[in-house]
Amino acid sequence: MPTPPLPPDYSPPRLLRARLRPLARWQRYERPEWPRWARLLLHAGLFLLTLLTTTLAGAEWMTGKLTFAGPALTRTEILAGLWFSLPFLGVLTVHEFGHYFVARYHRIRVTLPYYLPFFTGLFNTIGTFGAVIRIREKIFSRREFFDVGIAGPLAGFVVAVPLLAYGFLTLPPAEYVFQIHPEFRLYGADYARYVYPDGQLAATLSRPLLYQLLENWLADPARLPHPRELMHYPLLLAGSLSLFFTALNLLPIGQLDGGHILYGLLGFRRFNQLSALLFLAFIFYAGLGLFSLDSSRDTWLYGGPAYLLYLYAVLGRVLPGRRRTLYLMAGIVSAQLAVTLALPGVTGNPGWLVFGLLLGRVTGIYHPPATDERPLTLGRKVLGWLMVLVFILCFSPLPFGLE
Repeated sequence: MPTPPLPPDYSPPRLLRARLRPLARWQRYERPEWPRWARLLLHAGLFLLTLLTTTLAGAEWMTGKLTFAGPALTRTEILAGLWFSLPFLGVLTVHEFGHYFVARYHRIRVTLPYYLPFFTGLFNTIGTFGAVIRIREKIFSRREFFDVGIAGPLAGFVVAVPLLAYGFLTLPPAEYVFQIHPEFRLYGADYARYVYPDGQLAATLSRPLLYQLLENWLADPARLPHPRELMHYPLLLAGSLSLFFTALNLLPIGQLDGGHILYGLLGFRRFNQLSALLFLAFIFYAGLGLFSLDSSRDTWLYGGPAYLLYLYAVLGRVLPGRRRTLYLMAGIVSAQLAVTLALPGVTGNPGWLVFGLLLGRVTGIYHPPATDERPLTLGRKVLGWLMVLVFILCFSPLPFGLE
């Protein structure tokens, strides 16, 4: 008698998971777990510490001061930093709990979010490296990979857009900037023509397509801040950073959220082929313009070997074998030199090289196969391609530009 086909929404039974869990624990050499109260205390402590560091970071951006350098922040100024930390951490929290609750829905063992505080007080930061959760057992189906992967960025995006819209609708009067820079008041609303030295560029946050659309639809042009003053507007800063982190997670490479989504849409073989090509394009763009035929001898002598070692490190897992890695290195460097020769002055974004190292050596650029590789349902496919559109709306190749 033939075996009846499995229903479209079939997932491995709970009994199979229960049988595999003890084996998985044995393979992990039975590392002892902390007591539940200790784990909850760790998660809560990391969250409170991150709330403190992001609040201090927000206060620094709003006032132009540094915590451990120059004039001290007052209590009122520190509390004002909550206008940045609460909405920004709120989006991060919704993102991570989107993953968490969908994983729990699929009976996948998962940890609560680990928040990653980062703060120096000597130079400006955003107070955190984000947050992560840990999947503690194998994911069985392509559908589960897709559901867990899409839940975080979708939930975070649904919160980030109203946050940014509210920031544009509640912009303070144009005179707000004079409270931070009293010396600008002399020049009035046209201060930008006089206070910024000619030819001197400063770091600014990029304005991805979605940011520009909301700005044009909702904001009062007379109240919009100059790009160099955006950091003093906590809701706009939190909203724009939320779009950046959403796009970063949606990069369709490896085991990032975007990789899980595109893997669900395309399947194991097609996605991994595309992921390798996208990773090579990513590294090509990141290093574009670092070296050219017009670069000085010192640039080649000191920077060249370091860049080649970097390429060897990140490309070593794209294809097996040292010879193939060397071929890839030669191809990327040759293509970069050819582009700089044809288009003098063109540059990529060296800041992406750090993230490329994380992808190439830590998270990986390929997606593991699932036990159940059946295609997604139509509704999931539509939602997945909509998230690809969200990535396009939120992504900027230069998230931190110069103006």
